[in-house]
Amino acid sequence: MLFEKQIDFMGVRKIAGFISATLVLASIISLAVNSLEFGLDFTSGTSVRLNYSDAVVIDEVNQTLRDNGYEDAVVVTFGSDREIRVLLPVDESIAVGDQAAQAVVVGETITALLQASSGSEITLLGSDYVSAKVGAELVESGGIGMLVALGIIMVYISMRFQFKFSVGAVVALAHDLIITLGIFSIFRIEFNLNTLAALLAIIGYSLNDTIVVSDRIRENFRRMRKGSPLEMVNVSLNQTLSRTIITSLTTLLVLFSILFIGGESTQGFAVALIIGVVIGTYSSIFIASNVILYMNVTREDLMLPVKEGAELDNIP
Repeated sequence: MLFEKQIDFMGVRKIAGFISATLVLASIISLAVNSLEFGLDFTSGTSVRLNYSDAVVIDEVNQTLRDNGYEDAVVVTFGSDREIRVLLPVDESIAVGDQAAQAVVVGETITALLQASSGSEITLLGSDYVSAKVGAELVESGGIGMLVALGIIMVYISMRFQFKFSVGAVVALAHDLIITLGIFSIFRIEFNLNTLAALLAIIGYSLNDTIVVSDRIRENFRRMRKGSPLEMVNVSLNQTLSRTIITSLTTLLVLFSILFIGGESTQGFAVALIIGVVIGTYSSIFIASNVILYMNVTREDLMLPVKEGAELDNIP
């Protein structure tokens, strides 16, 4: 085993609970006061997609746009290092009905500006207006999707394990999502569609880790003849610790690679998942297990049901 020493995780469960409660409360307050820094995917604006004949130097594109009055433009790569997307906030002076036509003009203008300062041949792939209504529908659909996912997870774990385990898993998932959103709100990190996809991935990752721990807890409750529920949970956490650490580290290696070499278009996705993996690993150890102990899980809750008349089966 990678870790032979038994760590008393549940010995600090009250401290961990206090830290988590503080982080969740701070996140909720920040979300209520500051909300999220929504990207163009969720707000009104213009999206201009361009293709270069050579690799794009993002810093040069940003400088050209700033020199020509587009200080608020956001440039990200997508698809390959020869394709970029320029995101511009909506021009409030233009009527809503004229925004789509204006987006075409803006796209042609930006293409001409960038072509004049670049040695590459630039092709305009498209210039579209993104309305705030679409963004609101995306937020609503994403929120409903996460709530439905949490509900289905609760039913699934209730059937596979026991109701107390399902409460622990859902509380841990909610804890992970709220803190991740809170960090985005506090540090004003842009929240876009990639980030929303990352949140759904966090649910899957954290749930998988929680199920592994829960499965070992159930197994030890049935197998171990002595020990309190707290001691059996501690043993289970230590037995799965090597797997938890190795899985988290290998996942983080991939995510940091995406963060540093994946381009700006994937940065939000990578940041959200890095936060989610760290918080999810923590919650699998301290939150889900903590909740089932507070709900007074017992050996009887997890024992296999005795088949009626089973004692007569072996009588000749």
